[in-house]
Amino acid sequence: MIAVRGAQIIDGTGRDPVRDAAVRFDGDRIAEIGPVRPGDEVIDMEGCTILPGLIDAHVHFGLASPIDPMMAKELSIAERAADMFRVCRDTLHQGFTTVRDTGGIDWGLLKAVDSGQIPGPRILCCGAILAQTGGHAHYTSPNECVHEWRSRELPGLTTLSVLCDSPDQVRAAARDNYRRGASFLKMNITGGVISLTDSLDDTQFTVPEIEAAVIEAQARRSYVTVHAHNTQGIRNGIAAGARCVEHGTDIDEELAEEMAALGVHLVPTLAVMHIHARDFEDMSLHDEVRARFSGVEEKMARAIKVATDAGVLVGSGTDYVGPKQDNRGLEIALRAEIVGPMKAIMAATSVNAEIIGLADQVGTLEPGKFADVVAVDFDPLAEPGLFADSGRTALVVKGGDVVRNDRAGAR
Repeated sequence: MIAVRGAQIIDGTGRDPVRDAAVRFDGDRIAEIGPVRPGDEVIDMEGCTILPGLIDAHVHFGLASPIDPMMAKELSIAERAADMFRVCRDTLHQGFTTVRDTGGIDWGLLKAVDSGQIPGPRILCCGAILAQTGGHAHYTSPNECVHEWRSRELPGLTTLSVLCDSPDQVRAAARDNYRRGASFLKMNITGGVISLTDSLDDTQFTVPEIEAAVIEAQARRSYVTVHAHNTQGIRNGIAAGARCVEHGTDIDEELAEEMAALGVHLVPTLAVMHIHARDFEDMSLHDEVRARFSGVEEKMARAIKVATDAGVLVGSGTDYVGPKQDNRGLEIALRAEIVGPMKAIMAATSVNAEIIGLADQVGTLEPGKFADVVAVDFDPLAEPGLFADSGRTALVVKGGDVVRNDRAGAR
């Protein structure tokens, strides 16, 4: 039996930290949170805080290369694959043992990680984003013919989006996504921050088109999550039966109450907005989109407050794109400023686990769940801002395998 012990254990449930105890596991499952016992192989993380493996509910591993050269088809498949594998590994080493990819990868990357050929977190994916022609995720020049968009598809590795302009086209794209390894669906139903041909105030897809995706998802005991910034778009999504909203920038008190009543979840993405506003030049994006970031982070922070107050289940996602995806803990640090450190930790652990449908497997340190264990060399309740420094992660265990141990040398 392996026992990981530190200064305290925060188990992800919201309960007070536990001291003088260890997380004990045999194989890939947690056996006990309790005292170290004779014969245990002890991983001593003295002075550290032990946490459940962190969860990022909004990643884009298929967008791990510089965006403009990638969309211009200037990068080789080998270069793009190398970037994706690097981001997978780095995400795991930052302490994120489970992620939900919200657009751009398919079965090939999942299979490579699951088989152990490349290191990475446990991945759930939606496959290609369902996007309308000219909408968010149809990221190309107006000079390009529509039929050329799918030439960027790399089957088995990555496809950013598939264009759909009727319920029948949505239905066909949804079925193909499930064929290629998706476990849920993602639709872009408003404009986006990095779009070139729409605005954040635009709505995209009709309610019948969204309903077509929902019906396909429900047939597989799955769900649809929607990229949506403005209130009308969000209302369209929940009227059609979408179960989750990504971003939710303009959510107000009335809409939050509607979402809570219907059991619709929210995954805000503060970190990407914060980084774009601060380090825009590092994100390899068009200068034209710079102005779109103005005020979005502040609006999203308010949406988090009103949604939380209304009883909406509010998760946590980074939404990083491009090659620089090395600071996922920033999302937790920013959330702590809004709701406090314990709720921020829960958002990135137990709450995210419930939103992505894995609450019986991950998200808390409890017997029977995967032995996903992270140690950080600070007190997250006293200094949550240090989550923004991935160098403060000292230990990462995924499914009982030690993938990072800074005190014993990386493995």
